Amino acid sequence: MPRYLREGELARASAEEAIALAQEHGLAEWLPWGHFHHGWALADLGQLAEGIAEMEIGIAGFRKMGGVPRQQYAIACLARSYSQAGQAEKALAMLDAAIAQVEGSGEKVDLAEMLRLKAEIVLLRDASATAQAERLMRTAFDFARAQEARWWQLRTATSLARVLRDSKRRDEARTILADIYNWFTDGFDTADLKEAKALLDELSR
Repeated sequence: MPRYLREGELARASAEEAIALAQEHGLAEWLPWGHFHHGWALADLGQLAEGIAEMEIGIAGFRKMGGVPRQQYAIACLARSYSQAGQAEKALAMLDAAIAQVEGSGEKVDLAEMLRLKAEIVLLRDASATAQAERLMRTAFDFARAQEARWWQLRTATSLARVLRDSKRRDEARTILADIYNWFTDGFDTADLKEAKALLDELSR
């Protein structure tokens, strides 16, 4: 899925097609997801206000349907966009509520990534909150490892490695990131693996 691979342009095109098909054929359950993905793509491409507004439309649609699977992860992605728009407190409140809902429901497939996003937002709110962010990232990493969710492990390892680098623990950062990066055998043109490789190269100098 383009959103998971952080391919904004492709995600926007796919979402526009989904919205058109949903409207043409009366597929009410598709329309909220089309709006959500389109909003995410706009935010990813730098149009934060427009993206946030359309993600909100999508999530409102989920609620009208009585909730949908992975809705809380969608809210976490919206929270990240709010934090990028300078509304870190609102973002954290949204994310804490979403995490509580996930923990209560048992639908924890995306919990590792949600905890990682919370750590990133904590740092956006207060760059000195490295200890809290590191704790969240380590919890996220352990959870992803227990699930064998390699993609969430990669993202969390990259985020954690940056925190360790900035805390002058470069060797530990390199070891953690290299262990998960070396597991992959393809997909090296994706944004996450490119970022991990660039950070590994930096840590190796």
